[in-house]
Amino acid sequence: MLNEFKDFIAKGNVMDMAVGIIVGAAFTAIVKSMVDDLINPIIGLFTGGIDFTNKYVILAGAVPEGASLEAAREAGASVFALGSFVMAVINFLIIAFVVFMLVRYVNKVKAATEKPEEPAPEAPKGPSELDVLMEIRDKLAK
Repeated sequence: MLNEFKDFIAKGNVMDMAVGIIVGAAFTAIVKSMVDDLINPIIGLFTGGIDFTNKYVILAGAVPEGASLEAAREAGASVFALGSFVMAVINFLIIAFVVFMLVRYVNKVKAATEKPEEPAPEAPKGPSELDVLMEIRDKLAK
């Protein structure tokens, strides 16, 4: 059973998946920083300095005016965190686009390294089956 487990772990697919998960976790941190540090400020410029991450609607409970989303949650209020959702959607779209670009690039590189299939050598031209049968018929007729 231990040998079977070693074989399973040593297979390329499991190792590829593990590497993908680790790289994906690191990539998520990069994308989060890009959204928080680069995209949010740009969106804030167009929306008059509004920070989407702290946009919420109080459904139940009391929260001081102008409190952050974190403060509202700590106060025990039930909040509809619209800003967090918008930022999650933006994060997803950025990640999906970057993954698409990476897969596209990898596919181009893979296609460039593959040798194009050479066409099968053409069979030498000779008489067709009908020509051979007609020749046999003619010889038999003589």
